[in-house]
Amino acid sequence: MSDRLPLHGLRVLDLSRLLPGPFCSLLLADFGADVVKVEDTGAGDYARWAPPRFEGVEASAAGAFFLALNRNKRSIRIDLKTEAGREVLLRLVRDADVLLESFRPGVMDRLGVGYERLRAENPRLVHCAITGFGQDGPWRDRPGHDLNYLGLAGLLDLTGEADGPPVQPAGQIADLGGGALMAAFAILAALRERDRSGEGQLVDVSMTDGALSWTAMLAARVFAGAAPPRRGALELGGGIVCYRPYAAADGWVTLGALEPKFWAAWCRGVGREDLVDHQFDPPGSDAHREVEAIFAARTRAEWAAFAAEHECCLEPVLTLDEALASEHVRARGMVVEVDQPGAPGPLRALGVPVRLSRTPGDPHRRPGPALGEHTAEVLAEAGYGEAEIAALMASGAVAGPPGADPTQPSFRA
Repeated sequence: MSDRLPLHGLRVLDLSRLLPGPFCSLLLADFGADVVKVEDTGAGDYARWAPPRFEGVEASAAGAFFLALNRNKRSIRIDLKTEAGREVLLRLVRDADVLLESFRPGVMDRLGVGYERLRAENPRLVHCAITGFGQDGPWRDRPGHDLNYLGLAGLLDLTGEADGPPVQPAGQIADLGGGALMAAFAILAALRERDRSGEGQLVDVSMTDGALSWTAMLAARVFAGAAPPRRGALELGGGIVCYRPYAAADGWVTLGALEPKFWAAWCRGVGREDLVDHQFDPPGSDAHREVEAIFAARTRAEWAAFAAEHECCLEPVLTLDEALASEHVRARGMVVEVDQPGAPGPLRALGVPVRLSRTPGDPHRRPGPALGEHTAEVLAEAGYGEAEIAALMASGAVAGPPGADPTQPSFRA
């Protein structure tokens, strides 16, 4: 029952696109928030059509990217470049708790719906803006993406081997860790404060700031007067033999034997107690070469059997399809099947990544919305009559589903 979910009754207007904002609102939606995607009267959220193709995936299934981020949401299309469209947004804001957006700083003000205007309409509104560099500062107007933010936060320079280039991570650390998660936390903190004060506020989330916060332990060294860390020299970045990935005979494994007891267990298990005193030797050392040779002599399965016998924080490096099929993922419910209109059957998706014992999140409340699917429904909830809705549609200030127009994809399946 949706009314038992912890965020039931929370109304979120989500003007964001692509990844950071939609992932943030997905977390809120899975726990019961009524998330209304406010999309433009053109193609809507870019995630509906980008990327247009995945290798080995039919074009009709390319909307998997959009669906992965937008279940449990509704969609309304508004042209904020028109006066009537702006008035619609302001009317929706009156009953909203949160407005989430990811425009560059100043765009909302230029449209006439900046924070002060929204606040005048609803003083209780929490307005969360996710940007690359924040609402102020010398970089606020620069464009950017995840890789740029990681580079400017110092994380990219620390990732990789000492004699190699910076290694681009496969996951979007700044977008998700520095943006979406920080935004979800900040929104809930602002709402909690609103419970006491009765007032909303502007939440300024910089993905660069968020990514920089992930360097907390490393920055502490610099603040203490140490030289900045070098790529490949970090203890937890591959700089010690006991905490690294290693090539096995048929793939890769990870050794995370930071505590002496785990390292000693590994050394005893492979019959090399002479290596116990070399736990923190660097890559390229004699001990490192010895450990590499030992790992290369066994398969991943053999190392899994070894780890089951010798507790030493040793695990295989799984491919993504292996990870999705793992017994852990199955047991934790991290792959779910969701119904999607137009699809030949249930679609697989990732589940809710955190658990609440009494009120767990629900990934099944709504399928991913078609573009503008709920325009008339949301307007009616805001008090518009049928004639008013028809007039807004006719003027182009709002729009419903695009129908069969191939230039306006909805990605319902």
